[in-house]
Amino acid sequence: MAEKPGGTEITELAALKALAQPRRQQILQHLTLHGPATSAILARVLDLNTGATSYHLRELARYGFVEDAAVKEPGGRRARWWRAVPGDRRFPPRSRQSAEVRPVMDELNRHAYAADLALFERLQRDGGESGGDLGEWADAFPYSRGSIRLTLSELRAFFEEFIALMNRYKRPDADVPPGARTVHTRLLAFPAPFPHPANDGADDNRRETDAS
Repeated sequence: MAEKPGGTEITELAALKALAQPRRQQILQHLTLHGPATSAILARVLDLNTGATSYHLRELARYGFVEDAAVKEPGGRRARWWRAVPGDRRFPPRSRQSAEVRPVMDELNRHAYAADLALFERLQRDGGESGGDLGEWADAFPYSRGSIRLTLSELRAFFEEFIALMNRYKRPDADVPPGARTVHTRLLAFPAPFPHPANDGADDNRRETDAS
């Protein structure tokens, strides 16, 4: 991994391959969403055997994605607990991805996008029409679609401002107020297709943002 201003860029092919493995992405998502867990807990939740789960955890730990967690168990029992390592991880932009890296990144992104969408849909569905077990958190699904006209440098600045806004709300566990819970955020931005000649350049790139 190479340190970059504003984040850590993951450039090592082996690290990217380790992260792209679907089961390892599931493990990371579970640790991020639910906190520390043992290989036995993860195996039960993800329908794996503990040997396979332990192997995936060791591979993730090798590249710094997970680490040991200090968890005291009742009765003096001993078990190895794992936690997701927080951080601002970045990936090489597509223009700098080698022929070996590009298919790995495509696979990593494909699984990540699918997992994010599946989790979003499941949580909304589990809430039901009246909110189900989510209570007041049934309203915690803000969603926005829109378009803005930017240069590439402005888009990069927009992304860094988004990360800075996220970091403003990050705080140590001891400072988290009662009632707070983990909230997943995702930013997806991509350039609109060039207008078809028949449109005379009159595309919908100036639409206002739709938010809910």
